[in-house]
Amino acid sequence: MTDAATPSLWRFANPAVFNRLADRLIVPLAILTALMFGWGLYGAFFVSPADYQQGETIRIMFIHVPSAWMSMFVYAGMSLSALGTLIFRHPMADVAQKAAAPLGAGFTLLCLVTGSLWGKPMWGTWWEWDARMTSVLVLFLIYIGVIALWQSIEEPNRAGRAVAILTLVGAVNLPIIKFSVDWWSTLHQPASVFRLDGPTIHGSMLGPLMIMGIAFLLLYITLLLLVMRAEIMNRRAERLELLAAEAE
Repeated sequence: MTDAATPSLWRFANPAVFNRLADRLIVPLAILTALMFGWGLYGAFFVSPADYQQGETIRIMFIHVPSAWMSMFVYAGMSLSALGTLIFRHPMADVAQKAAAPLGAGFTLLCLVTGSLWGKPMWGTWWEWDARMTSVLVLFLIYIGVIALWQSIEEPNRAGRAVAILTLVGAVNLPIIKFSVDWWSTLHQPASVFRLDGPTIHGSMLGPLMIMGIAFLLLYITLLLLVMRAEIMNRRAERLELLAAEAE
């Protein structure tokens, strides 16, 4: 079968092909990420006005909300990778999932920390066991569990299958996070950006917020490519060491 006839998804199952693509993309993506962060932060601090109720504290939103988006987006991507591992046996699926887990955990931790910093002056408490905050904390613990499971099983294929099952089980938490403010009484307000009837945030805040969301997404893609490339190289080195040991 020729390359032209090969489905694009499977072309990148070849680690060498993936590494060549990553080598071409990482530097441009890193530059674009820095530019988007600069643009977004400028808009957040110098264009967007202070809120009439929350004052300057509202600026935490430009970090907190994108990190919350990314915490769920990364886990959704990991769930797709888990399907790729269990159903399609895609050779790069578990590599992507392993690389994504620490990044998703980092975004979720940032979401929790900034949420506490935002909540203290607004709600008078660093933490409240409401449905949204608790379900995000559960998501962070699931990320930690996924990372721990990867570390506890040495054989990559066995680890990938075990982690894929755990990831799919944990995916039930995503709709709980999303709809928690609708199902239960929480301190969080309902969705104000992604709504069927349109955003309820003023354009002066919505613009910088969306730019920061894109910046966070580009940061994730850049770091994911870096970590996946490192994981491929690490697995290749381990295979070479194993072959050398068997040849002795």
